[in-house]
Amino acid sequence: MPNARVLRDIKARQGVYANEIARRAYLYVARNETLPPQVRHQAQLQLNTYGRYTRPTTVKNRCIVSGKGRGIISEFGLCRFQFRMHALRGELNGVQKASW
Repeated sequence: MPNARVLRDIKARQGVYANEIARRAYLYVARNETLPPQVRHQAQLQLNTYGRYTRPTTVKNRCIVSGKGRGIISEFGLCRFQFRMHALRGELNGVQKASW
């Protein structure tokens, strides 16, 4: 069973993906200073109606096993500790313990 933090991150990623184009369009209109203030204000009001999990800043890389948010090796989606454990068990293709 995935961690609650991982589930929250998955929900945020789905929300960002579903609303990305519309949010960018409203953001462009709201920041365009050549447009009339009324149009820019309406675009800003539309941006404010979007939920919390539609903002790209809510997405955070997390370990898919433990839900930890720090020390993530993005190629594998694992934190350092889980990466090491999986590598020692031989569960990661192309990864082996270094010895010299």
